[in-house]
Amino acid sequence: MLAKREKVRVVGRDERKLERFKQKGAEAFAGDVTDASAMARAFSGAEAAYVMVPPNIASPNVRGYQERVNEALAAALEKNGVRYAVALSSVGADKSGGTGPVLGLHALEQKLEAIAGLNVILLRAGYFMENILPQAGVIQSLGNMAGPVRSDLALPMIATRDIGAVAAEALARRDFQGKQRRELLGARDISYAQVAKIVGAAIGKLDLTYQQAPAAQLKPALVQMGMSPDMADLLLEMSEALNSGHMRALEPRSAQNTTPTTVETFVAEVFVPAYRAKAARA
Repeated sequence: MLAKREKVRVVGRDERKLERFKQKGAEAFAGDVTDASAMARAFSGAEAAYVMVPPNIASPNVRGYQERVNEALAAALEKNGVRYAVALSSVGADKSGGTGPVLGLHALEQKLEAIAGLNVILLRAGYFMENILPQAGVIQSLGNMAGPVRSDLALPMIATRDIGAVAAEALARRDFQGKQRRELLGARDISYAQVAKIVGAAIGKLDLTYQQAPAAQLKPALVQMGMSPDMADLLLEMSEALNSGHMRALEPRSAQNTTPTTVETFVAEVFVPAYRAKAARA
């Protein structure tokens, strides 16, 4: 957006983390996304906004946190008469239950759809490739990849940078009308078994495999990683929703919902450096 010479205001809790955007010409606003009055000031004078619910994995009540964010964002958009918004949602946000943390995005969609005069694109993104990153530690401690998702389940994996590119284009154009839902499904559907082969080839462990682990075994590990018990339960619920097909893409794959970054590119450019950095610190 800054490269297109748009006037940009970046919002975050930590002003120091916004400094790099200020250096590129953005205006910075430090505030907590659960603070309705702060968000009302952050959105003042804005014609368009990108909104999302930042993860708070340590929250003892994740859904309560999500609702506070949803209410603050919706109120800020409505109070300031913002005309255009792009919101980060998720595959599975069409469901009213059984989807773990994605239920908070179902609620966000409903709040945004209720705002009169707001033109909004709800980006229902697939499974983040960034979710692979914790496997760097798993590989180093267990020698293989492991998690709650079925090894053979083909997921529409997407790099978050591709979501950002789609959002930025829509915000720059500001030509959309009404309330729209748009799925973003990554370059292709791919299973964790296939991801393990790609990762193994990239880090020199050609026999690397992925194993589905039982929820009872995973929950203590997730809590040890910094998740609250509530967040761990929601994450496991979401994984089961993926495994069962309760959470799935609704659109057939097309040029419009396919994005460019492949898992091979993500592993080479993002995972491998993270894996090597973790190994160096070990």
